[in-house]
Amino acid sequence: MKLRSVRTHFTHYVQKSLLQVESVARDSVVDDSKVHPDPHPRRRVGRGRAASDFGKDQRGLLISASAFGACFMVATLLGAGWVDVAPAHPLSAGPCGTASKPPAKYKHVVWIVMENKSYSAVIGSTTAPYINRLAKACGVATNFYAESHPSLPNYIAMTSGSTQGITDDMGPSAHPLRAPNIFSQLQGNWRALQESMPSRCARRDSGLYAVRHNPAVYYTNISRQCASRDIPLTYPLNLSARFTFVTPNLCNDMHSCPTGPDLTTQIRTGDNWLSRFLPKVLASRQYKSGSTAVFLTWDEDHGGHIPTLVIAPSTSPGTKSNTKFDHYSLLRTTEQILGIKTYLGSASSARSMRSAFHF
Repeated sequence: MKLRSVRTHFTHYVQKSLLQVESVARDSVVDDSKVHPDPHPRRRVGRGRAASDFGKDQRGLLISASAFGACFMVATLLGAGWVDVAPAHPLSAGPCGTASKPPAKYKHVVWIVMENKSYSAVIGSTTAPYINRLAKACGVATNFYAESHPSLPNYIAMTSGSTQGITDDMGPSAHPLRAPNIFSQLQGNWRALQESMPSRCARRDSGLYAVRHNPAVYYTNISRQCASRDIPLTYPLNLSARFTFVTPNLCNDMHSCPTGPDLTTQIRTGDNWLSRFLPKVLASRQYKSGSTAVFLTWDEDHGGHIPTLVIAPSTSPGTKSNTKFDHYSLLRTTEQILGIKTYLGSASSARSMRSAFHF
């Protein structure tokens, strides 16, 4: 039996035991003389002890024994590392914790990639109330890192398992890539939704659209697919593809915004956008089916510590993992849950995020 399964069964056992203890305790406060009047009120048991008192003592012993047994098992298995320190979360009405186990096979994965903000600037910040509520309602990787700086190498790394030697933010004409990638692995069953992109598979910057944040257009081995699969973000959302890559525009992804260049405004703008966009994802037929996982990540913060949230029905609310992950971990995990057998580049040796977030 898998460790997670053992933990789940044990948690259910402890909860059942404690409920039994509570039930016995509740019953014990009932006055027996009212429920079962004693026809011999002067009858004694032992030295001056009433029969009803003796029955209460028996129930007291049962309560003590049951509570001691449950507590002893908790302490023993906690010490052995078989049970998580965090309390078990009941199934919730939120986006996470609604399923006790992940589906046998995921049908859809959605990535939403934000820009240039550190973990400490977002997680715990009052400027990002929606993101922080979501982190508490689902899961957050507290030790997640980018691969490089500036942006483009990270977008290429997360989709191909390598930076492919790129160290700048130049366009597809400067970096035509034939490397295998998550898009080519899915053989056309993918979609990139690019906010403010002027036309399908646009290979040049335009207004608030930055081509460096659209990795699919760099891969020449999917150029035919790109024309139909790399499209402007429109509503209602179409999340029917096995893999959907979402890029907000330069204002909404926290990169920079004409209405306010300061850090606080950038974060608040991105948080507001997510508060409108993510509920649409979570209300979709795909997510409600229980077979969709959503990842909210950032590209980089000068190659440093960045936020990453995991949203899936079987992820317990408030889950945190301090395991060191990176974009290669994200790629490996996505390949894994979509049933792809070959892991690209550094994803082959990266840690999977599945067990940490139970999905």
